[in-house]
Amino acid sequence: MKNVIKHSKKGILIVTLFATSLSFANEASFYKIKNDAKSTSLSLSNVKEGNLLSIKDNNGVILYKELIQNTGTYRKGFDLTTLPDGGYFFEIDKDLEIETIPFTVKANEVVFNKEEAVTIFKPYVRQKEDFVYITKLNTNLKTVKIHIYGNYNGDFQLVHSDKIKNTKIINKIYKFKKGSYKIVLNSDNKEYTTFIN
Repeated sequence: MKNVIKHSKKGILIVTLFATSLSFANEASFYKIKNDAKSTSLSLSNVKEGNLLSIKDNNGVILYKELIQNTGTYRKGFDLTTLPDGGYFFEIDKDLEIETIPFTVKANEVVFNKEEAVTIFKPYVRQKEDFVYITKLNTNLKTVKIHIYGNYNGDFQLVHSDKIKNTKIINKIYKFKKGSYKIVLNSDNKEYTTFIN
């Protein structure tokens, strides 16, 4: 019983951290844009070494990517006017979240729409002994699918699936038998894969 209470406290701590980061995200923007005729200056706050910055088109094709080298504030200038007319976005892939900043290019003019900037929270998967804990902040209440595959002599076969709707804070606990497994979580048009042994 003590272990259950101990695990519950950890789960509450994780949910509290998610809620705190959400409240900060709503209070202050995580980025600043300075847009001149020929260059765009991007400034990102609260980045960590190893975060990934990408520029993608609306089809998800990566046009530029860079691993952030220093923790703190990131600043860099980009010439986005050379891109073909269309929709694009900056994507900052952090530990537990992905932030996107959309923009459009039309006739060599770059326009950012701050209202469409989005933060997507990644799932947090943790294993302790025979249990796997999955936590995800799902602020947009979109459907989240969890598929668990067992490894049978190198062939992964579906052993369990869940479809979670209209839930803001997802907390799932699964008990596993000995073996290796693959957990695939689909949410926000993204797929997250974790391997469990």
